[in-house]
Amino acid sequence: QVHLVESGGGLVQPGGSLRLSCTNSGTMRSLGVMGWFREAPGKQRELVASITSGGTPNYGDFVKGRFTVSRDNAKSEVYLQMTNLRPEDTAVYYCNAGIQRYASMMLNRKPQPYWGQGTQVTVAS
Repeated sequence: QVHLVESGGGLVQPGGSLRLSCTNSGTMRSLGVMGWFREAPGKQRELVASITSGGTPNYGDFVKGRFTVSRDNAKSEVYLQMTNLRPEDTAVYYCNAGIQRYASMMLNRKPQPYWGQGTQVTVAS
């Protein structure tokens, strides 16, 4: 129903920028919450950013204005623009999406049922 594929990861120097993209190629085109989680070695998977179908974003506390999440509902795509990257941002970044739509910010920040395969982001000099 939902098939998510990420692109845009790679190696970047501290202070640099990257843009991640996620495309849904599944048969279910109209999605609810979409977003990004990340998992660093030895750490739990955590919310980076999510965005509702209406365009309301939510961010992880560590983002502090450095990242911007956006989506294109017509294309069933979600994006993550990352700036001022730090070594501690190194992780596998996973696209995440669900079908349900929630009014609750808490629910919009939780992992949704569908995941991409992940894309590695490495911040190092």
